[in-house]
Amino acid sequence: MTDPVLTICFPDWLNDFLSGSPVTFPEVEARMRFVIKLSRLNTQHGSGGPFGAAVFDINGGLVAPGINLVASSGCSLLHAEVVALAAAQRVLGRYDIGDGGRFLYELYSSSEPCAMCFGAIPWSGVSGLVCGARDEDVRAIGFDEGAKLTDWVSALTRRGIRVERDVLRAEARAVLEGYAAAGGLVYNPG
Repeated sequence: MTDPVLTICFPDWLNDFLSGSPVTFPEVEARMRFVIKLSRLNTQHGSGGPFGAAVFDINGGLVAPGINLVASSGCSLLHAEVVALAAAQRVLGRYDIGDGGRFLYELYSSSEPCAMCFGAIPWSGVSGLVCGARDEDVRAIGFDEGAKLTDWVSALTRRGIRVERDVLRAEARAVLEGYAAAGGLVYNPG
């Protein structure tokens, strides 16, 4: 048996990209453009699927990025949202990044969450979720998003998590469509 430790390693291109990026993104659209760019670069560099995410503080300060690392890591858990949340938890030093509601953080994702990522969001401590592409956009290129509550937005809202959808949806959907057109790997197809 090998050592059962899981280490999440970001590809080198991500560090290069982050060193040239601003650390604060005051507008919602700027934050979404950042995660969409992560999703695009992830596919261009061949390091994962067409998904990007990031955790921002309430003022738009970048806490942690996330990219899809499923195929490159051989771990089905490493969706962009989960990677961003795990990285934020590591940076902040706590599993509840909101620290019981004392601090406000938002998760931005290039697409709506799959069933797994939806489940991780309430436990993470974020106070908001902002999405680009829709679930149906992801399913349209062949990904299986799993069985998610029909009214998942209300479920998160009831837990105090604000949800905003369709932010730069066309740009986010274009990354998905470009990935499919280029023959990108669709793991766990629907």
